[in-house]
Amino acid sequence: MDFDHLEVQSSYSYGTNNLENELNFNDLQLEDTESLQKRLNLPLDDDDLVLDDLKGDLPEHACNYCGIHNPACVVKCQICQKWFCNARGSTSGSHIVNHLVRSKHKQVILHQESPLGETQPECYNCGSKNVFMLGFIPAKSDTVVVLLCRQPCAAMTGTRDIVWDTSQWAPLIEDRSFLTWLVKVPSETEQLRARQISYNQINRLEELWKDDRAATLEDLDRPGVDEEPQPILLRYEDAYQYQNIFGPLVKIEADFDKRLKESQSQPDLIVRWDIGLNQKRVAWFSMPKLESGEVKLAVGDELRLSYRGDRDWSGIGHVVKIPNNVSDEIALELRRQDGVPIDMTHGFEAEFVWKSTSFDRMQLAMKTFAVDEQSVSGYIYHKLLGHDLEPQVVRTQMPKKFSAPNLPELNHSQMYAVKSVLQKPLSLIQGPPGTGKTVTSASVVYHLSKMNPGQVLVCAPSNVAVDQLCEKIHLTGLKTVRLTAKSREAVDSPISFLTLHEQVANSTHHIELQKLFMLKNEQGELSSSDERKFKTLTRVCEKEILNAADVICCTCVGAGDPRLSKLKFRTVLIDEATQAAEPECTIPLIMGCKQAVLVGDHQQLGPVIMNKKAARAGLTQSLFERLVMLGNRPIRLQVQYRMHPCLSEFPSNMFYEGTLQNGVTAPERLRKNVDFPWPIPDTPMFFYQNLGQEEISSSGTSFLNRTEASNCEKIVTKFFKAGVVPAQIGIVTPYEGQRSYIVNYMQFNGALKKELYNQVEVASVDAFQGREKDYIILSCVRSNEHQGIGFLSDPRRLNVAMTRAKYGAVILGNPKILSKHPLWHHLLTHFKEKKTLVEGPLNNLQESMIRFNKPRQPLNKATLDPFSRRFEINAREALGAGIPAAASNRASNTAFAGDTPSYDLNDISVYNNPASNFGGLPPTFGRMMKQNGGGYANYASSVLSQDLSSDLGSVAPSIISSSIAYSQSDRLRDAADNVGGYKDEIPDDLQSSYSGATSQAFTEF
Repeated sequence: MDFDHLEVQSSYSYGTNNLENELNFNDLQLEDTESLQKRLNLPLDDDDLVLDDLKGDLPEHACNYCGIHNPACVVKCQICQKWFCNARGSTSGSHIVNHLVRSKHKQVILHQESPLGETQPECYNCGSKNVFMLGFIPAKSDTVVVLLCRQPCAAMTGTRDIVWDTSQWAPLIEDRSFLTWLVKVPSETEQLRARQISYNQINRLEELWKDDRAATLEDLDRPGVDEEPQPILLRYEDAYQYQNIFGPLVKIEADFDKRLKESQSQPDLIVRWDIGLNQKRVAWFSMPKLESGEVKLAVGDELRLSYRGDRDWSGIGHVVKIPNNVSDEIALELRRQDGVPIDMTHGFEAEFVWKSTSFDRMQLAMKTFAVDEQSVSGYIYHKLLGHDLEPQVVRTQMPKKFSAPNLPELNHSQMYAVKSVLQKPLSLIQGPPGTGKTVTSASVVYHLSKMNPGQVLVCAPSNVAVDQLCEKIHLTGLKTVRLTAKSREAVDSPISFLTLHEQVANSTHHIELQKLFMLKNEQGELSSSDERKFKTLTRVCEKEILNAADVICCTCVGAGDPRLSKLKFRTVLIDEATQAAEPECTIPLIMGCKQAVLVGDHQQLGPVIMNKKAARAGLTQSLFERLVMLGNRPIRLQVQYRMHPCLSEFPSNMFYEGTLQNGVTAPERLRKNVDFPWPIPDTPMFFYQNLGQEEISSSGTSFLNRTEASNCEKIVTKFFKAGVVPAQIGIVTPYEGQRSYIVNYMQFNGALKKELYNQVEVASVDAFQGREKDYIILSCVRSNEHQGIGFLSDPRRLNVAMTRAKYGAVILGNPKILSKHPLWHHLLTHFKEKKTLVEGPLNNLQESMIRFNKPRQPLNKATLDPFSRRFEINAREALGAGIPAAASNRASNTAFAGDTPSYDLNDISVYNNPASNFGGLPPTFGRMMKQNGGGYANYASSVLSQDLSSDLGSVAPSIISSSIAYSQSDRLRDAADNVGGYKDEIPDDLQSSYSGATSQAFTEF
């Protein structure tokens, strides 16, 4: 197409005139800078157009980042009214695209003296102004283009009276810059003479603008602006230092979460009304803002629905249904039924009801840890702080059989894990994918309950994980109670009969309470006196059920529920501990814990931290990770029962030092009746070469790849025709933009019935952690020449994505781009060696001969280990903690010289009592910390390095030296790849985040 002679058809705003149908720029040539200067009577000397006048006042339309003010090169953000240019500078995207992404603004207007005039890009068909959705299609002639949004208009044909070839649709933003025929790129001279602004300065400036729209670059140098919080340490002097460091990080995260939730209010909603099974009013509506993926709605969340009209109304309810593949509607069950304007359908507003409960409970737990000497045993106290102690053995009678009733027999590694845990006051179990972590945890809980007096508290960061483990524990015959938040009591689950509120409702010991339940269900409400009596009797019944339980299961935050405040739990097991932020794990541990078991896998996804400052300070590091770094060796489960052996080979070798054994054989994981065109018939996997380009999604904060989405549909259709049912297929992608696009694409373009595609689960990598499908399709999305691969560079994300499939897996991606990363280079080499790197149509797949790019750096421990690059920093910080040689030198600690000391679960040790702290720190420890800092150097170089190189068999040797392979330039380049300026959605179940440059709380690009 000749972009020098161009007409544009669109619904444009031009000056004060709104042209509804189309605007033709007849015979308009898109001028170069020189022609523009002549037309505007400007001197041809570049010095007059560039920033030689930075010392003076810049025009209003100068770029707010760099000051360039060539009218052909700048556009105005319609939301904040600031101007930005199409130059990249030192960033990965142009300045205007950087601003739009960071600010989440999506509308722009061109300068009135630009070649296209004061034009606002809009969809010709529907009028959408979202520039991340807009693209162009040639129409009628080579001198005319039509602007259409990607979905739904570009997916439609025959719209209005124009015949368009939608296959030629291309986005207006390519490679993170506006197309040059729309907004010109400033000349090299202009850019050289412009104000130089760094990526970090842009980030900080955008943060300042959220509070002060008039802030300038100079304001960044003001004292106190953008201060970073104190980072976490490897070791802590005492619980007060622990609280003083983690407390501010939790507050920062809470403030950010509150601001984020409150920004999601959605006006002008259309509501339809319904009656639920419990006779409560249910409002159905859609919230388009949630499509950005920045905030994830979960069942049980509370929303406030408001109406402003003749009679104002506002009501709070909890979400009972969230958007899915079939419908984007939300169902909100209202708490109160009186005054609901059911005769109204338009003009409603929905907003999140933000609650500080989870953050308050973390802060309270850390305070309790510091001030209450009975909150944990002395041994657990010092281990959590990172102090070096003699190993302890729990005095107990070991069972003759380690498998639990009604659960599968344990294999050798599971049996060893159970046996080891029962003998230690603090244990870590590492459960790689498919190794039976839940069965092992349930077996541990069974024996802990039978061997020790008192109740066992079982926690996990997510409700799904708690439910799964609770179900297994119940099968062993233990009295199990599942404690849920009040807001989730209406949420149905397979273990509803175990929940506290259901057990109360079905209790036969309180006849009067049962009568009140029946009356409330019939009438919907009780009188004030009956309501008081109902609440009193409910509390009494709840207390009886909780006291009678052998095991109580809840989320980590749920452990802070007031209903558990009077109970003490000497034994605590935390499942999925690597997905919980450290302060989250503190909540269940400070309830009298004397024996703790943490179960997780630090090679899979970690906690979700939304705030960048908190993430940079280390809040993304789990307690499990820190304990591993301190030399606490995890017990690894070693037999996987999920994957076909060919699927487990790469993850085992790359992430688990080749220790994973297969508990299933190849014939057991090969379905003969499924006629699918695997390139190698007995190897059900292949990497499908896709060279389509990535695009920024409609949210502006994520990515999609239309070529990969189209091929996903073809593969799913092929599976259907081969006899695979929809529930057996899962499509995994790291990006919310791709997830949403695939769902819509399959619905509108699927070759078979729409209902089949609606039943295929399409979700993020994070949402699939801990789950499995028979067949998995992984869409990598990223495909650009020089911008990196973002989330895909995180080894934990790749590990999770590759280990979800049981019978077969297909990966779609661009080998040339992905091969630049060392880990992906090894994966692609693995597929190539297996002759399963293919291209071409599905019915005629051929081995790809594509040549890989050379990786930017060699594969090493720093590339693979999610926290090894942090280790040197943490070790240096530990040096600053000043732990004395006397406390860290095991040889000098003679409290239990000779035999391994025993650990009595019935003894509650006072922290500063040397006779009861199991060879721990002397009573003068606090004073010695301040006076004896110099003695720590020998400890750091000898004890720390020796312990970590010899004791961390489950992690890998030489963890300290691993980060040396990362040069400074490598670090900078990785940071640019992973956090270069675009923030992706928080994944579906808020299940993971990352540390350092790969933090999910960081931006993607």
